Amino acid sequence: MTHKAYEDTLRELQIELVKAQRHLIESNMKVLVIFEGRDAAGKDGTIKRIVEHLSPRETRVVAMPKPSDRDRASWYFQRYVPQLPADQELVVFNRSWYNRAGVERVMNFCSVEEYEAFMNSVVPFEQMLVNSGIKIIKYYLDIDKDEQRKRLQERRDNPLKQWKISPIDDAAQKCWKKYSVARDAMFARSHNLVTPWYIVRADDKNIARINVIKHLLMTLAAPATDIELAQPDNAIVFAYDPTCVAAGLIAP
Repeated sequence: MTHKAYEDTLRELQIELVKAQRHLIESNMKVLVIFEGRDAAGKDGTIKRIVEHLSPRETRVVAMPKPSDRDRASWYFQRYVPQLPADQELVVFNRSWYNRAGVERVMNFCSVEEYEAFMNSVVPFEQMLVNSGIKIIKYYLDIDKDEQRKRLQERRDNPLKQWKISPIDDAAQKCWKKYSVARDAMFARSHNLVTPWYIVRADDKNIARINVIKHLLMTLAAPATDIELAQPDNAIVFAYDPTCVAAGLIAP
């Protein structure tokens, strides 16, 4: 995709997002979009393009800080609950409660018992939220190891991206296989018909952004949405399936 084609398509899709948000507001919908993925997979950039022209009053991006001592002494989901959407709101989680299934699991920031408690309760928790009227859409951005290495190095070299650097970055490549194992376990135990996982092949940032927005528009299903424009490439965004790894659809 040329840069001009990307910019033109992005503008068209952002107009569709504004139309979809108008429907969301008029219908008193509560929408929660969760973004997870490898470090440097492009979550920040994708989220930025989604919310760029949406109403700031009804749109929130949530990126939770490191848990406090009180957070660690509380029910795990407790600190996320106040961030959930109310009527007419679109809330985007830039990482979420799935930290426990990913970085906390890999880096031993939680005990085995805490991990198992999370994995056993996350699906019932999400189904409870859905039953309360919250629409949950979960995306996992996946990139290959070489692409991650290039992007992490770009962070270090670019003075405008210094804020993205964290101690966890150093473990991203060293613990690549551990993250893969944790990711696959997360999919196997939290993918379900009510709150399925959608995988995004994100080695090309622009194509990933375009197709996530298309998929989001299709999932929100606003009456005014241009259906032809909102057709994602099923090779870029697709629902998790146990055969994904063996089929080479996600990075090993």
